[in-house]
Amino acid sequence: MKLEDVMTTQEAGERWGIPADSIKQCCLKRYANKQFTDKECRKSGKSWLVTVAGMSRLYGEEKSK
Repeated sequence: MKLEDVMTTQEAGERWGIPADSIKQCCLKRYANKQFTDKECRKSGKSWLVTVAGMSRLYGEEKSK
């Protein structure tokens, strides 16, 4: 895995056009049908980090390429 494969929920939200809070809720497993696996997200300090692979699995291809 490369550094470019991991991002904050804020960055992921900007890249996929999704509110960062919605992505955080998926990290917290609050949505029954949209959840990251333990290998696709983790908390670092006060920030949640997610992988590109996890975002692609849940939300499809990146919107703002």
